[in-house]
Amino acid sequence: MNPISKYTELDPYFQDIDYGDIKTIKGCVSLKGFIAGMLSYYPWWIVGLYRVREILVRVLGLAKHVKPDKLPSLAPEDVSFTPGDNVTFFSVRKAKENHYWVTETPKDKHLTAYLGVVAEKMDNDQTKFYVFTSVKYKHWTGPVYFNIIRPFHHLVVKKMMQAGLKH
Repeated sequence: MNPISKYTELDPYFQDIDYGDIKTIKGCVSLKGFIAGMLSYYPWWIVGLYRVREILVRVLGLAKHVKPDKLPSLAPEDVSFTPGDNVTFFSVRKAKENHYWVTETPKDKHLTAYLGVVAEKMDNDQTKFYVFTSVKYKHWTGPVYFNIIRPFHHLVVKKMMQAGLKH
C-alpha cells in the first residue's frame, strides 16, 4: 500500500490533476532535515535552468517571480510546518510533523503546482521518503511550459532528493 493514500487529507493534491509523479528514496535523516537539504540544493546548472525559465516567462507571458538576493541554505529548524508560511519560494499548504509536508509554488496564470514529501519510518532506523509533484493546468501555456521543463523536472527532483539525504 502506498503510504501517501493513508493520509486522506492529501487526496485533493491528487484529484483532477494534469500531471503527477511520485519518487522515492531511503535514508537516515529526519523529515525536516530531508526537506532542508532538498531546498538548499542549488548547483550552477540549476541556476542556469532558472535563466532559461526567464526566457520562457517572456515568450509565454508568465508571471515574473522575485529572485532572492542569496540562495538559501536551510537548517532543519528553518522548515516551517505552518500552513501559509513560506519556505524559500514555496508556500506551505498542509503539513504534519514527522509525517508529511505539502507546498505550492508561487501563484501563476499558467499552472498550479504542488510539491509534497511523505515520510515512512522503516524498521532499520531509515525513513523512506515519497516526494510527489502534482500539476494542474490553468491556461494553454501550462502544458506548453511544463512539457518543455518536464525532462529537467525529473533530474532536478532526483538530485534534490539525493541532497536531502546529506543534510
